Amino acid sequence: MNLNDDFTQRIVNHAAQASWQASPLPGVDRRLLDRVGGEVARATSVVRYAPGSRFDAHRHGGGEEILVLDGVFSDDSGDHPAGTYLRNPPGSAHAPFSREGCVLFVKLWQFAATDTARLRLDTRTQPWRPGLVPGLSVMPLHEHDGVSTALVRWAPHTHFQPHRHPGGEEIFVLDGVFSDEWGDYPKHTWLRSPRWSEHAPFTGPQGALIYVKVGHLGADFLQP
Repeated sequence: MNLNDDFTQRIVNHAAQASWQASPLPGVDRRLLDRVGGEVARATSVVRYAPGSRFDAHRHGGGEEILVLDGVFSDDSGDHPAGTYLRNPPGSAHAPFSREGCVLFVKLWQFAATDTARLRLDTRTQPWRPGLVPGLSVMPLHEHDGVSTALVRWAPHTHFQPHRHPGGEEIFVLDGVFSDEWGDYPKHTWLRSPRWSEHAPFTGPQGALIYVKVGHLGADFLQP
């Protein structure tokens, strides 16, 4: 199936309000954000594991990126609590499961062939760096060949100047309310803005914590 597969369009998906769809494995459900392909696909999803559920051992031909949103996600490499950021490179394999249940933000088949490093970061303990404007803090997660991924923390009433994203921008709101001139985006809103899009983001009284990826729209990724 194809979903939000026109990468020249701006997409806003209030994932917290979307229905869960069953995966092929019992107890593992998904909220689909974008998808190009069948069961093996370039895809962005929110994935929920019920307590005690597991996925069969499988290989990720195009790599897998995970941010654990809630609970504890586990696989052959150990237990990964909420706040863990994982990158399983192309060709890696695992048999994931969750004893107590978990919710994940997952991206599949969005790796360059040369992006081969396995990564595990605990974002609860990683340092924050000052952002470009007062009230903004940045935690870099990954950088490869012009594609950058980070967490960005916005203090209440922070404003950023209008700017353009030559390689596009993707945002998943982790907490608070993120805003720009087009609207307000509460927790678990997913936004994808096309190449050369422009906006002037800000926050109100709640502030926000967001996942941000830039430079990846039009990038030369492996294909399913």
